Amino acid sequence: MFRVSSLSRFLNPYAEILRNRTYLPLWLGQLVSNLGDTLNYVAVVVLVYRLSGSGLAVSTVVVFEILPVLLIAPVAGVVIDRFPRKRILIGADIARALLMLGLIAATETWHVYLAAALLTTATVFFNPTVQAVIPAIVPEDALLAANSVSWSTGRLVQIVGAALAGGLIAAVGTDAAFAFNGLTFLFSALMVVRLRIPAHAGKLGRGSSRGVRGYLADAKAGLAFARADPFVSRFLVVQALASLAVGATGALLIVLSERHLGLPPAGFAWLLLAIGVGALLGPFLLGAVTQEYRDAKLLFVPYLIRGAGDILLAVVTPLPVALVILFVYGLNTSTGMVVSTSLLQSQVPESVRGRVYTLLDVTWNLMRLVSLALGGVLVDAVGIRVVYALGGGLLVVAGLVGLGLFRRVRFR
Repeated sequence: MFRVSSLSRFLNPYAEILRNRTYLPLWLGQLVSNLGDTLNYVAVVVLVYRLSGSGLAVSTVVVFEILPVLLIAPVAGVVIDRFPRKRILIGADIARALLMLGLIAATETWHVYLAAALLTTATVFFNPTVQAVIPAIVPEDALLAANSVSWSTGRLVQIVGAALAGGLIAAVGTDAAFAFNGLTFLFSALMVVRLRIPAHAGKLGRGSSRGVRGYLADAKAGLAFARADPFVSRFLVVQALASLAVGATGALLIVLSERHLGLPPAGFAWLLLAIGVGALLGPFLLGAVTQEYRDAKLLFVPYLIRGAGDILLAVVTPLPVALVILFVYGLNTSTGMVVSTSLLQSQVPESVRGRVYTLLDVTWNLMRLVSLALGGVLVDAVGIRVVYALGGGLLVVAGLVGLGLFRRVRFR
């Protein structure tokens, strides 16, 4: 029987995190910003389709959201490791707030593409910096709880935002959604101002050479660390395989919904809801079992389960069964994300976090582009069921490779 004392042990790490006055402003800023991002995502899709009337134009937005990561991330990593991270966070939030004005003024499709690319550029600086800052303001034994709270509450806000977005945008228009998102970025910046980030965080590159050569030297040093470090080098290989596996299946879920499951457009929302509820609950279920995240099984067994789920989705057609599979899919995706984030924060040294995190972003997005391209060709050539079966099989391979590579790795 689940006793009160067990419940208390489960909830205590999360309560401690939310009472942490250093972490609380960062969490609140991200929570509000996630709501704005959800409304913004729907508003951008609506605006592009309204301006162009083309589905291809809508999908092109994704390309303009990926390319800046590939081009800017190497520079961003050096900047994050060289300069005060608090200033980077505030600057990125203010830049994103101003870019919302550009979306309000957009009258051509290319205006939206440009704004989307610049918005992603600012986010390339913001997101890795947040991940680099958290270990500096949260005790190491509380990292799993901090990341669990951040992930789960973020998913809750996204579920609520996605449920409300269509009706709100239809009622008040896309401009209001963009304006609201701009205000959420300003709120996030104000919360960051309240952060007490230790002076050493983000200032470890003071002795680095200036100019282009200095930046190139720092970038090469980051790559050298990633190649030599037993944890990062292996993790990069597994992440590349995983991104190649899930890039297409994640984007083509709507095709699976219509062509294989035979659902109407409204039925697609049920699939997303099942994933969202699983992603919301996953980290808390993990926390109920353990707060010790340094275990390769917790990192890669979710790959095996999610891969098996994709293979099953290629076979089954009843909606209730698909919803259960996608719920489990969400559970495993979220637990894997929380564990990998916590491990990276504890295993990657302070001085190279920016470069390592941006390198992971580049790897993930590059393989995601490859996966999207291959998936787009295969779905018309051999069908969506084959795409899901291949993607699921490759994700199982990624999980097995991860378990094999990390079998003898000792975590710091």
